[in-house]
Amino acid sequence: MFFEQIFEEKLAQYAYLIGCQKSGEAVVIDPMRDIDRYNKLAAKHGLTIVAAAETHIHADYISGLREFAARGVKVYASDEGDENWKYEWLKNSDYNYEFLTDNDTFKIGNIIFKAVHSPGHTPEHISYLVSDGATTDEPMGICSGDFVFVGDVGRPDLLESAAGMEGMMEESARILYKSLDKFKDLAPYVQVWPGHGAGSACGKALGAVPDSTVGYEMRFNNSIRAAITEQDFVNFILDGQPEPPLYFARMKRDNKMGPKVLGDFPKPQKMTADEFVFAVHSNESAVVIDTREREAFMDKHLKGALFAPVNKAFNTTVGSFVMEDGHMYLVVEEDKLHEAILDLIRIGLDNISGYITPSELYAKQDLEVVRTETITFSEFDGYNESGNYRVLDARKESEHATGAVPGALNFAHTRILENLDKIPADKPLLVHCQAGGRAAYTSALLQKHGYEVVLIADKVEPYLQQRNLMIEA
Repeated sequence: MFFEQIFEEKLAQYAYLIGCQKSGEAVVIDPMRDIDRYNKLAAKHGLTIVAAAETHIHADYISGLREFAARGVKVYASDEGDENWKYEWLKNSDYNYEFLTDNDTFKIGNIIFKAVHSPGHTPEHISYLVSDGATTDEPMGICSGDFVFVGDVGRPDLLESAAGMEGMMEESARILYKSLDKFKDLAPYVQVWPGHGAGSACGKALGAVPDSTVGYEMRFNNSIRAAITEQDFVNFILDGQPEPPLYFARMKRDNKMGPKVLGDFPKPQKMTADEFVFAVHSNESAVVIDTREREAFMDKHLKGALFAPVNKAFNTTVGSFVMEDGHMYLVVEEDKLHEAILDLIRIGLDNISGYITPSELYAKQDLEVVRTETITFSEFDGYNESGNYRVLDARKESEHATGAVPGALNFAHTRILENLDKIPADKPLLVHCQAGGRAAYTSALLQKHGYEVVLIADKVEPYLQQRNLMIEA
């Protein structure tokens, strides 16, 4: 049996290429949208991908299942859950597909895959028990998707907190509690191959170790250990879940109804400075994404531009700041262009209308630019005590709860856009986060929407500690 875990660092996502070396066939479980990399990996090992399967309707990235289906590859998907959580794009389609329910199986060569309905994170969620049929029918591992992670379990609040289905949070937590009985019944040696690792927004305490075993998780997974009673589990798993990025609701919808088939990799036009500025000014849905370093952006940037360096936060930041109908114009270095496009298409932002390098744009003499005033916390009191400013904390609610500037507004940077109506514009805003990064993204977004801002590019905890504003856990 061939097995390889494929990690996407920015979204902390794991896909799995599992193949039968005797037959030369392979399946990909939970693929992302850019499927060519899986085909290349399979070919490298003398395998051909003949199937793709998915554990659930994802919220954090565009699935690659439809890309495989569009190329004639057979796809497997869940038919569990109620009528609200079905793969609408597959039903009655011409694609080569098979819906699976609890205990259904399929084979790739000698490898046996058994579906296990494991709801709670989502109603339709299935996991896959994997057996090397050439040796035994007993499973060696479970592709657990967003059911069980290393050190955590899938968050059950997203139907409510991301998809807007009121009253679902506690019910989903109770369903997840019952699903864990199936996990506990597995042999302790069964390996756990999760859908995400540390850094994913699909859980609150995911481990950085890429895999585990059922026995280890039963002993040391805090979420499972908290399940002494059903209510204990519900209380523990719902406490402290981070605010989901704004784009999660759109991913749920698109993966359910059917993401656009990407086909060829996008190749946006390179523009001159004059072309770039004209296009931005003449298109009401234009969004400029400036990917330079923070100091350069704050010192001088095109009026209305968003700030989003091509780093680990790029997907989450742009996904939370740009709506799907926005036409994006990138200010990006040539060596970062491919990475930026890849990150955008993975979250369904395909309207990349053009790009320019920073040096070419900012060499334009008559460019209308603005700057963002930047201070440190050593200067903060002088501003705040004047009474002429409001304070905005762009950290997560759970971080804000550990200590905060008195009277500060608090909205996680990934939810700012939906809360603009709750942020008064009568005074300039002093914007901070934990260390300055999220506050910088937020400051640019607020400036784009007409707010006056001052960025605090500094760590907040030393300031809070000095003033005894930290709260003991």
